[in-house]
Amino acid sequence: MPKKKRFAPGKVEAILEKGIIQIFKHNHSKPLNYKQIAAQLQISDKETRQMVLDILEMLKTKEVIVEKARGKYQYNPQLNKIVGTIEITRKGTGFILLENAKDLFIAARNTGTAMNGDLVKVAVTNKRGRNEYRVAEVIERNKKIFTGILERVDGYGFVHPDDDKVPADFYIREENIPEKAIDGQKVVVELLVWDDPTKNPNGKIIQVLGFPGENEAEINAVMVAYNLPPQFPEAVSKAADALYKDPKLKEISNRKDFREVTTFTIDPHDAKDFDDALSYQRISEDEIEVGVHIADVTHYLQEDSILDKEAYKRATSVYLVDRVIPMLPEVLSNDLCSLRPNEDRFAFSAVFVLNNQGKVKKQWFGKTIIHSNRRFAYEEAQEIIEGKKDPLSEEITHLNAIAKALRKQRLSQGAIEFGSQEVKFVLDEHAKPKEVVVKTSKEAHKLIEEFMLLANRKVAEFVGKQSGQQKTFVYRIHDLPDPEKLRTLKDFLRNFGLKLEHVKGKAAAFALNQLLKSVEGKSIEGIVKNLAVRAMAKAEYSPDNIGHYGLAFEHYTHFTSPIRRYPDVMVHRLLQFYLEGGKQVDGDYGLACRHCSLQEKNATEAERTSVKYMQVLFMEAHVGEEFDGIVTGITPWGFFVEVEATRCEGLVSLDSLDDDFYEFDDRKHKLVGQRHGKEIHFGDRVLVKVLKADIIEKKLDFALIDTYETF
Repeated sequence: MPKKKRFAPGKVEAILEKGIIQIFKHNHSKPLNYKQIAAQLQISDKETRQMVLDILEMLKTKEVIVEKARGKYQYNPQLNKIVGTIEITRKGTGFILLENAKDLFIAARNTGTAMNGDLVKVAVTNKRGRNEYRVAEVIERNKKIFTGILERVDGYGFVHPDDDKVPADFYIREENIPEKAIDGQKVVVELLVWDDPTKNPNGKIIQVLGFPGENEAEINAVMVAYNLPPQFPEAVSKAADALYKDPKLKEISNRKDFREVTTFTIDPHDAKDFDDALSYQRISEDEIEVGVHIADVTHYLQEDSILDKEAYKRATSVYLVDRVIPMLPEVLSNDLCSLRPNEDRFAFSAVFVLNNQGKVKKQWFGKTIIHSNRRFAYEEAQEIIEGKKDPLSEEITHLNAIAKALRKQRLSQGAIEFGSQEVKFVLDEHAKPKEVVVKTSKEAHKLIEEFMLLANRKVAEFVGKQSGQQKTFVYRIHDLPDPEKLRTLKDFLRNFGLKLEHVKGKAAAFALNQLLKSVEGKSIEGIVKNLAVRAMAKAEYSPDNIGHYGLAFEHYTHFTSPIRRYPDVMVHRLLQFYLEGGKQVDGDYGLACRHCSLQEKNATEAERTSVKYMQVLFMEAHVGEEFDGIVTGITPWGFFVEVEATRCEGLVSLDSLDDDFYEFDDRKHKLVGQRHGKEIHFGDRVLVKVLKADIIEKKLDFALIDTYETF
């Protein structure tokens, strides 16, 4: 006869307590007495029923349950609330972003007065066996300043927000509208109060920007929307100017002198700040010494100084189409720290002895003084790579050969090769776009990229691989992609005869590279790349190293751009601390990393918004003209087309198609004409006419003229 399972003393109580809590959780609004609890647990003996009573009393004392009436208990509703950041979608629905837990969905009717990015408290109710979440309280507003278009009405006004994630117009009392504000102008509005979701948020106009479509008004609106400071505080500017008076010439003797070594920079032709330079010395037929010299920002940016605090607050430079919002004042970014040609400059350097296959034989990290002999634009370096004779031809071509070897090695280890294209605008004297240029990375760009990657990786390994106690450090991490997202991508690609062989781990990286190679040069190439990028996790900063999946590096950091990225400043300080024999540092680097990651995301979104505005502004001058394009998205209400020459994207609505009645096939992601059977797919090459360029909404409307190549 098998033995019955026995519990150690006290274990019965623990199991009962867990079961009782579960019963209360599944009956949120229904008070229960001990008999009902016992019945649900199928307990009939007197001794165990007494145990239930004792546990109920204990849970009441701990405030896990509350006594709603004599002998009737209910789960404490305060314990059923979750705190997290809400992300509002354009449809008005929300997601609660939680640490180490799955995001929670909130229906539009349940978002209350929450706005995108707010810290909120969420209540949970159970309906028909399913949890439903609603915003119970806004704990902290993410932002209170917004931009929009003013609509004046007798005695009051409304501001229609530019941000389509703001769920309602702002109501403005007459006394909160400046006299100079004119109906239809773009304004800055401050949220005063919004505590009733059935009413409009109450606001106050604090600045008039101008009329929609005016460049200053639109770009200033972008800066306000993303909280980008237009100027440095006066005290910060004065502190930066004062650095000119203290050259610290004695500092030279403490540095390794590279001024006699051939050194140069390679940057965009319009660059003003030069973070990095390369030096070149041949050691033997098979070995060279390469110095990756990085601006020594920390020499001037003393920790906890007013300059340092402002740099941390900004965390990154932001590159809008017509201007830069720098992390550092111009005195530092464009002068003292910038590795300009024909001037002595302080640097923090990573120096490597490499063979022709790119294998590192020796390495050294430390403070240096350098003298750049030459400033190359990428185009000039590319001409040399392609055969143009130059006094530095040997240096450029040899470094390019080693960069190719480094690149080949990375790809063989599973690095993902997405490639990149950059949209650039040629602006007139009024900062309006007169030409759009799409730039693709060439070998000169990849040369610099590979040596920056090498320096970043080796610095991270130097700290991360030290024996003994793990050192505090700032890593650039990139998590594994979500297999579910890759499976969705795999299913989507199957409609086009494309294969993604693997969706997990390193095998997925190799499979993605094969996929990207298979679409190279095809109309669908850009679409597939974008979809693959969306399936990836986002890279971020963290003191906890999990490696960088996209680059296939176990250790990686950002060391090479301290003029424009604060994490690089932190890395310089930590590296120098360890080089000087330091053991461990204090400080909450997790908080600093999170701040920098959020600021980076904010900057990226601001840059994209300014590009989108300039694209629409450019196309406004071409309304009525025809362009070749690629179908990049299909929806039940129409399809999106990206103009090949300019990368401007617009919508062809189904209402504008008069040759047939089209229906959306969501399973195969295509539109099908019901009378003639004509189909429109992702990747189709089409001819479109520009119907409308909406500056306020930053949207383009196209009309389909012809489809002349189907993917």
